[in-house]
Amino acid sequence: MAAIPEGDAAGPQRQPGSATPSRAAAEGTGAAGGRSVLGVLLALTVFSGMVDAVCYLGLGRVFTANMTGNVVVIGFAVAGAPGFSIAASLTSLGVFLIGAIAGGRITVHITGRSRILTLAIALEATFVAAAAAVACTAATVATGWGRYTTIALLAFAMGIRNSVIRRLAIADLTTTVLTMTLTGLAADSTLAGGNNRQAPRRVAAVLAMFGGATVAATLLLHRGPGLPLAITAGAAAATAISTRVSGAVRGYLDRR
Repeated sequence: MAAIPEGDAAGPQRQPGSATPSRAAAEGTGAAGGRSVLGVLLALTVFSGMVDAVCYLGLGRVFTANMTGNVVVIGFAVAGAPGFSIAASLTSLGVFLIGAIAGGRITVHITGRSRILTLAIALEATFVAAAAAVACTAATVATGWGRYTTIALLAFAMGIRNSVIRRLAIADLTTTVLTMTLTGLAADSTLAGGNNRQAPRRVAAVLAMFGGATVAATLLLHRGPGLPLAITAGAAAATAISTRVSGAVRGYLDRR
């Protein structure tokens, strides 16, 4: 029997380059999943701004999400600049690395990128909640055990998250630093001869970090460090749940 040529009674003729209904549906689902993942990562960027605002302003000029800042701060302290603590910054840096090791173990032993991301966010919510509890119960988190316990809890959470986000490798959304995001925004701009197709997500990442830092700093200055950390923990828990139940997120991450 001769083969049925395209466009015969077997079905309607397709125009060259047109997508089949199943392919179009898959592309639409992928786009929706990409937007969902983008929303999750932007939420994490907001949380980074909130955490580092609390740490730098409330824990004595130390970072727990931005390790570049800690290395610079240690340099300031070594040079004898007042107001900076080598011990606090080294604590953050060391515990962050331990958290990154834990995050690396998670990515090795758990299958499914969506499951890895969900677990990382859930652990972040747990450790940030513990830090909020310390901040609310300790006499102060500016010095002493309260300071170092809060730093350690937050740095461990951020280390896990950074390790997992590195595994996901979503362009321009590291969730904790903006240097390469801003570089891309400028280097790919029309002024540099590019088309800057990723400009919306890059601008969104910058605004997310700025917004989180502004909100947390405002709350810290008026209500202390416990409230912004508690809000961050609650928002992270909600994000973990939404990530877990989102079919769009699972479909996008686990197909890659």
